Amino acid sequence: MARGNAAQTQVFYKGSSGDQFTIFIESEEALKKWKADSSTPLSDVVAGWKIMVTEHGKQGILNTASNSQLENEFGTKKEDDIIPKILREGEVQSHENPERTGTTNDSMGSRAAH
Repeated sequence: MARGNAAQTQVFYKGSSGDQFTIFIESEEALKKWKADSSTPLSDVVAGWKIMVTEHGKQGILNTASNSQLENEFGTKKEDDIIPKILREGEVQSHENPERTGTTNDSMGSRAAH
């Protein structure tokens, strides 16, 4: 059975300080629905309430954004105020992880070299 091929969708927000913030979302369609109708709950859009900061661009290492990074960029550390701003002003990027297939236990039976 193939594993690891789940789609991932993120919203990236380039900060004025050079930091790039990102939030994982359920889907691009859910984001479009929320933008069109703000009465849609954010919990239907956001996949986890973590604001991440990337090192080395969009494909770089993700770390949880610190309170000081949030304060410096957004003037607050309240995620409830920051997440809608990132969703409105950020850039959406979707990708699908490649499938990972292979044997699960090479030491079994005739598959092992004797």
